[in-house]
Amino acid sequence: MAKRWLITGCSSGLGRALAARLAAEGEQVVATARRPETLDGLVAQHPGNVLAAALDVRDPAQCTAAVGRAVDAFGGVDVLVNNAAYGQFGTFEEVSDAELAAQFDTNVFGPWRLTRAVLPVWRTQRSGHAIFVSSVAGMVPFPGLAAYTASKFAVEGAAESLAAEAGHLGVKVTILQPGGFATGYSANLVMPEHRIADYTPVSDGLLGALRSMNTRVEVNSPELFADVVWRLGQLESPPLRLPVGADSETFLEAAYDARRSEYDQVVKAGHHTLA
Repeated sequence: MAKRWLITGCSSGLGRALAARLAAEGEQVVATARRPETLDGLVAQHPGNVLAAALDVRDPAQCTAAVGRAVDAFGGVDVLVNNAAYGQFGTFEEVSDAELAAQFDTNVFGPWRLTRAVLPVWRTQRSGHAIFVSSVAGMVPFPGLAAYTASKFAVEGAAESLAAEAGHLGVKVTILQPGGFATGYSANLVMPEHRIADYTPVSDGLLGALRSMNTRVEVNSPELFADVVWRLGQLESPPLRLPVGADSETFLEAAYDARRSEYDQVVKAGHHTLA
């Protein structure tokens, strides 16, 4: 039986690839973008399976309207994919209050308000699956991506809380942790208004790597992401966390090992008794 999907950030990249894959599999998809005309080709390729909706996740009214469109068209929502996000570059000191607020408004508050809008539907259905597209940066800090990293840490905390709070209502939650993918992420990276030369030795290496990411042969394809999410949506008991891409597994395994080692050292040293 076809599932009903609501996906954010479908104008290009991961969201676009996912919407196309789901439609090809016969799923029902409400694909959203800030400029819905960018979805005209996708809708034309899959008439009846894909509907376009205008959605800026920073706009509460548009979040409510997008959920309403899915309910009106398909009778409900089975899977919500919170994919829309962008990267704010800059070290901790370089990122201004306004830049930090904008990063969180899209990457954290957006998924929160959209998921909150769909939860009444899921409480009525007694079923639903919230997928949050995080990043390896949700566990691994990258110098020069302080605001982006903080936003992904926050998304993962929110998603874990949702899983604990709404599981008894039939709501499933999965946090996706992609590695590097050939998308528009690097081209759309927002630079801080003010840069500080003292930080360039630790941040410019990452900036160069991000800007050249799409040219590397080992970078993951959006089609890989789409395949993983399609298969994830078919599982009766999906995992809470799922790495996407071989590089993601490498980063996350190292992060888990480092945290466990640090924890063991702190406990053995007795620092946990200082309080």
